[in-house]
Amino acid sequence: MSKKNKKPVNIVYSTNPDFEYKYNEEEEMESISPSEQVLYVSIDRKNRKGKVVSLVSGFQGPHEDLKSLEKKLKSLCGTGGSTKDREILIQGDFRDRIIETLKKDGYQTKRKGGD
Repeated sequence: MSKKNKKPVNIVYSTNPDFEYKYNEEEEMESISPSEQVLYVSIDRKNRKGKVVSLVSGFQGPHEDLKSLEKKLKSLCGTGGSTKDREILIQGDFRDRIIETLKKDGYQTKRKGGD
């Protein structure tokens, strides 16, 4: 990861020409096979003005793998979404479709929530 993408720690500006910024180093997680992971699929309406969002949580692995899984699920559902706090958010209620796809990819899935 280049210095461009890293954020300095507790420094706004320094006039010292010899000053070296300290950067947060994110630990890179190892890639875990899908059969060893349990992903939880649920829906959420809280803090979203009543709009429904499908949540996929429990993913363990590098951020790049999480982003590629998010992209695959978004294209499968034909809708938008994002990744936040290591959870994949897909706009709309697509739990059944997401669970079916994750099982085909070899992930263990559990459905969370009542309805």
